[in-house]
Amino acid sequence: MHRNFRRFIPGRRALNWTVATLGVLILLVFVFVRFFLDEHLRRTVEQNVNSQLKGYTVTINALHFNPIGFSLDLIDATIAQDAHPEPPIAYIPLLHASVHWGALLHGRLVSDFLIDRPKLHINLTQARQEVKEKVSPSERGWQDALEAIYPLKVNLFNIRDADITYIDQGPFKPLHLSNLNFKAENIRNVHSKENVYPSEVHLKTVAFDTGTIAFDGNADFLAKPHPGIKGGVSLSHIELDYFRPITNRYNVSVRNGVFSSDGLVEYAPNKKTVDVKRVTIQGVAVDYVHTAKTTAQEQQVAEQVATTAKDLNNKPEVLVKLNQIDIQRSRLGFINKAVTPEYQLFFTDANIRVENLSNQSAEGRAVGTFAGNFMDSGRTVVNVAFQPKAKRGGDLDVQVRVDGTDMASLNPLLLNAANFDVKEGSFSLYSEARVRDGQVNGYIKPMFKDLDVYDAEKDANKSFGQKLKQGLIGAVAWVLSNRPRNEVATTIALTGPIDSPQYSTWEAFVGMLRNAFIQAITPGFEVVQRAETPAKESQAPPALSPSRD
Repeated sequence: MHRNFRRFIPGRRALNWTVATLGVLILLVFVFVRFFLDEHLRRTVEQNVNSQLKGYTVTINALHFNPIGFSLDLIDATIAQDAHPEPPIAYIPLLHASVHWGALLHGRLVSDFLIDRPKLHINLTQARQEVKEKVSPSERGWQDALEAIYPLKVNLFNIRDADITYIDQGPFKPLHLSNLNFKAENIRNVHSKENVYPSEVHLKTVAFDTGTIAFDGNADFLAKPHPGIKGGVSLSHIELDYFRPITNRYNVSVRNGVFSSDGLVEYAPNKKTVDVKRVTIQGVAVDYVHTAKTTAQEQQVAEQVATTAKDLNNKPEVLVKLNQIDIQRSRLGFINKAVTPEYQLFFTDANIRVENLSNQSAEGRAVGTFAGNFMDSGRTVVNVAFQPKAKRGGDLDVQVRVDGTDMASLNPLLLNAANFDVKEGSFSLYSEARVRDGQVNGYIKPMFKDLDVYDAEKDANKSFGQKLKQGLIGAVAWVLSNRPRNEVATTIALTGPIDSPQYSTWEAFVGMLRNAFIQAITPGFEVVQRAETPAKESQAPPALSPSRD
């Protein structure tokens, strides 16, 4: 019997042949999958993806299908803009798609996507083309393109270690985000109850080498007509100098400075909220540059800003709230290049704080303070209080005080405005204004002190007419000056609609004569004549108390 049993045991040679045959079969399957099925799938996937996209073309260098885990790997894929294909806007070394096995425990067959180490490279020409075509991401077909790669709906989506670069024109540093990681899970709402935002979303990236941007929140990717998202946003130590190529196109020159902020953002079909807890900007230099060529563009931008502000004012489904804004140790200026000679007005060592600024009147009054040095010499303090209203924009109270500005620093402006300059002297200004129901009521009180107009050495090359004019101006200033204090001042009433307030030049001249020969001039604020209002109406900012010289 032992011998008969041995007959049924395969010999070593037969076992080797069996193993070899299985190995060959496995190798043939591998070769078939790798070189025939993979290539067929690559062409099919590439064709299906491109059929879903509008304006962009995807090229897939290789595709590997794993029949054991039902996973798919796209190797070395590129995305090019059809209008400007060179250089491609994206390179993806690896895109991995597979069954999301965890979702199977909840009875749902969905997919898991990973995009590993992608690089996005966008230039100004490509960005302008995207803006010009005005096609939304959903209309581009990006979501449909993902589903064309793998037949299951996406439930878990990961981007790992992405690198994004935007290059503008000119000698500017590119905008660069590195080490970007993004994760969205439960996109198909597999393992949670029906709620507003079932999907967890996390994003973190290094911004411009030194800053960070982070988002932690939730989303509803199935919302219609567009997905909804809600969460906390944090930006830390963002260098503003990187944005120069963008701000320059709006005549705004930005140099230096760092930006930090955190708050809550909610963007959904029926609700839009931007609730910023704090914004801090330190050490920035900002100049608005006006030129003759850009006058029409400036007017268009101003009209767009006004229209947007009007549309957002007390709009029920939109809340924009800035709890606290701080601009510290900064320089703010205006440069007029539309005239000859060009001139600039600026504030140095500027510190601004704005609190409780909102588009909703129910949020209460916004208050703001400004302190700085006008033309690097005139100490300036501004207090503002504002409350939006459904009609006529809102209520506004403003107090302005400028003390002791060096008049010589204003010579370029004086040459343009009146064709004369000064040797020395100081300029101060006090103003209060109140806006109610679209009507402004207030005053402006300019004051000049120790004014010396004619400088023989400086004006030696000027024409006789210019010298005579400056001499007359100097003489008038001497006659009009208040002898004990050597000051000239007047008060100009400011009344009428806020978009076109009225003031009288003749009133200003008569007032100056009155101050020179009748009244002793006392610097500071005066009482604004106001219509009677209910006691419960919002109070103006606390009055400033300018000191006497």
